[in-house]
Amino acid sequence: MSIMNLPGAKRKAVRLLEEAVRIHPLLKEDVPPLLVKCEEALDLSIWAAANLHLIRDLLGRSGAILFRGFAIRGEQDLTSFTQAMEMQLMPYMEGATPRRALGDNVYTSTEFPPDQTIALHNENSYVMSWPMKLCFCCMIAPEDRGETPIADVRKVLQRIDPDVREEFIRKKYMLVRNFSEHLGLPWTSSFKVSTREELEQYCEKARIELEWQSEQHLKTRQVRPALGTHPSTGEEVWFNHIAFWHISSLEPGVREILSNEYGEEGLPYNTYYGDGSRISPDVIAELRRAYEAETVKFPWKKGDLLLLDNMLVAHGRSPYSGPRKIVVSMGEPFTRTDI
Repeated sequence: MSIMNLPGAKRKAVRLLEEAVRIHPLLKEDVPPLLVKCEEALDLSIWAAANLHLIRDLLGRSGAILFRGFAIRGEQDLTSFTQAMEMQLMPYMEGATPRRALGDNVYTSTEFPPDQTIALHNENSYVMSWPMKLCFCCMIAPEDRGETPIADVRKVLQRIDPDVREEFIRKKYMLVRNFSEHLGLPWTSSFKVSTREELEQYCEKARIELEWQSEQHLKTRQVRPALGTHPSTGEEVWFNHIAFWHISSLEPGVREILSNEYGEEGLPYNTYYGDGSRISPDVIAELRRAYEAETVKFPWKKGDLLLLDNMLVAHGRSPYSGPRKIVVSMGEPFTRTDI
């Protein structure tokens, strides 16, 4: 939208914003995120609507933009921003961790115990349609840690040992999940269905193999590529949940308890090569090293809004103590054609 197409009052507000806004790397050149900082606590949605093409260009290059200093006080400001960005919002599909829906496709960030780390991942990389954009908005900044680490998965891909990378290109990977009354979210919540018939219809379209182990126990398998091609930039990216959901990623104590109780085949989730063969913990350690080498983190400030290109940048969560409230919206659905 051109500034000249805005009503007079908004045009004046945009001019004020243009004078007050500065854009530069938050940490260093060629490392996400870019910082878009406003000195006047003005309306982000007005500036975003007038600078839509600029934001899209910056996001395609950096993969992450941190908006700081704008007048963001509540969840409605996040909704106004996504509307200004013309984002078609999406529900959270095939989830594995709890989060609360706050309305208008705004969610709490994953409600995992605060003393635990959430590993880096690209949202819904295993689903047939995933969000191209993620928005994280800080309502209550943690006093102790609680960052949202990010990593450029273009660079992660380049750091992975070529032999490891080629084997995943050749074999792909398999995600295996178990749903029962004692394991994780119910399948009705994860798949947003209420009957077996609806589940079977969803899984058929989503290329998911399902198997009922018992009346209450469902097992699913889905094979997905390990790499993706960004639809706009054409770049190859490391885009999967291989390390995130591998058995070796569980805390040792939790892994021992679950393995003793359910066996490896009954774990809530695990990853394999696409042919069903096991992935060595050494290979997963290689993937983690690549992520860690590209990981950056920064402290949240109240009112921060972090915009991510979900195919260019992975995200996670650091442990924290005390209050913390980050709300999330995801949108701009893209449906894969690589299966």
